[in-house]
Amino acid sequence: MATIAWFSTAEFGADNTGAVITPLFRWLLPHATEPQLAALHALTRKAAHVTEYAILTALWFVALTRERGLTRRRAAWIAVLVAIVWAALDEVHQSFVPNRTASAMDVGIDTVGALAAATVGRYGGGRVLEVAATLLLWIAAAGGALVITIDLASGVSAGVLWVTAPAATVALALRRRAAR
Repeated sequence: MATIAWFSTAEFGADNTGAVITPLFRWLLPHATEPQLAALHALTRKAAHVTEYAILTALWFVALTRERGLTRRRAAWIAVLVAIVWAALDEVHQSFVPNRTASAMDVGIDTVGALAAATVGRYGGGRVLEVAATLLLWIAAAGGALVITIDLASGVSAGVLWVTAPAATVALALRRRAAR
């Protein structure tokens, strides 16, 4: 929590992180435009929000289950609640820092990281990956079929979707069969 508070200081404002991150992206992606580099910088900053609050939640989850002996479900909810409260307090703190701004959107982004970590803690990584894989296969199969239909109706080539959508459907069928 102290590390997150430190990240909320002026040293980690967008102008300072941009001075480090933007040249790195410019070196890695020499053909990127300034707007693209700015977008990558912003995306990196938001990814940091998700990551730091996922770590905070995971640490609280472990402490609550191992040290306090709480059930996984209760520990997950408490860890998320602590993270959300800390995220809100962090944004209040940033409202007093000259080159920082408070953002309710950042609290929402922080909450996504907290919920992700709590979900993994509560259900275990294997179960979460199983559900996520199934969900993504359904999106690929159904979404691919929908896009293929739209492409056919508009006279546009669906390209690789002719392979990926049926492959996702086959993978779903094989997963279902293996589960029996």
